[in-house]
Amino acid sequence: MTVRRSAGLLLFRRTADGPQVLLGHMGGPFFARKDAGAWTVPKGEYEPDEPAWDAARREFREELGLEPPDGEAIALGEVRQTNGKLVTAWAVEGDLDPAAVVPGTFTMEWPPRSGRLREFPELDRVAWFGLERARAVIVTAQAAFLDRLAEHSA
Repeated sequence: MTVRRSAGLLLFRRTADGPQVLLGHMGGPFFARKDAGAWTVPKGEYEPDEPAWDAARREFREELGLEPPDGEAIALGEVRQTNGKLVTAWAVEGDLDPAAVVPGTFTMEWPPRSGRLREFPELDRVAWFGLERARAVIVTAQAAFLDRLAEHSA
């Protein structure tokens, strides 16, 4: 079985109250009413022949509709999510207005077995979070990225 891999960029900014990170709320009907565990680093899958860093930058563009920042990339390593997917992430300092985001979309049959295809945003909203609040809402395995960023920022 081939391991599915995703790569992403965790945008962060420094504030008087400490670092904040930009997370995206997963779009589609499965996450519509969820908060805890429904926020993610903007990321996406890539093929084995594509470098993870290139995929992370491409996925940032696809998921947010904005160019990724050019700052120093801080390697945050890899985590394995409960679905088995390996996620690699880098933190990059930058700032953006969540209202400027134009999310990519995906199509799925909804409702199930209805034969109707509907389009949904990959991320239905994005927001800035302090690290403590981010830990409460991010996909559980990805909380390790927040810890690694905090260690680097200390």
